[in-house]
Amino acid sequence: MDIDLLSKIIREIILDNDSVTLPGLGSFVAEMVPSTFTDRGYTINPPYRRLYFNRSEGRDTLLVDFYAQSNSISQDDAVRIVVPFLSQLREVLKEKKTVFFPGLGRLRATKENNFFFIADENLDIYPGGFGLAPISLKTHEETPAEVAAAVAGLASMVDIPEEIPEAVVIDAPTEEVVEEVAEEVVEEAAAEVPAEEAVEAPVETVEEAPVEAVEEIPVEEVPSEEPVEKGRGRRMMKRIVSVCVGVLAVAAVLLIAYVVVARMAPDFVDRILYTEEELQLLHL
Repeated sequence: MDIDLLSKIIREIILDNDSVTLPGLGSFVAEMVPSTFTDRGYTINPPYRRLYFNRSEGRDTLLVDFYAQSNSISQDDAVRIVVPFLSQLREVLKEKKTVFFPGLGRLRATKENNFFFIADENLDIYPGGFGLAPISLKTHEETPAEVAAAVAGLASMVDIPEEIPEAVVIDAPTEEVVEEVAEEVVEEAAAEVPAEEAVEAPVETVEEAPVEAVEEIPVEEVPSEEPVEKGRGRRMMKRIVSVCVGVLAVAAVLLIAYVVVARMAPDFVDRILYTEEELQLLHL
């Protein structure tokens, strides 16, 4: 038995099992690693199986069984071949501090003879992940000129009023405004009231009084209260609607501009929304 054959056996076993025990040495363990984000969150790496070494030995006999079946020998004979070879491999590892497993990686030892495994960069022990590749979320990085042109194009698509009312918050009308509106409403209501509806005061005559022309009492036209209230409500409603339309237009432009900037310059938006510490945590 040699190190090349041992590496091939370990690889074959680990493809269908989560661990394989090397008697007297330790165990190789394979575990699933889920998809991860890298490159500041712009690249998605596919899942894969990671191989590492554990000093604790398992209870399986997969290595001995596989060697016995491959060479058509008994399990006892396989033990007499495999165990001494692994014992010799352990001594070499303690002395030279590194043992190379072809196709798998390097098993190394520290000064305190603690063993750890460095997998080969091209190691693939996940058949279910065949064909999976990293996905980049970066499609195109726009230049400042392209960003400015896109924002200008979006602004031309939105009908923005030339003058936006300065008063965003609607305050209670002042006394002067109320008086002006009341005068205008009274004049309009007085013009709409027919002359026939004017109330004439009855003229009383006194028999004992000398025969003189009795002066008629002038009667003022009383405007109806209902038209005044309706006219005032319509004017206030028009002002409220005009202010709301202006505010909504500004909000729409700001929202569109934010979406464009967030898509074309996400790093700029991240620096606005998060602190440096939060960005470092998000990019881990």
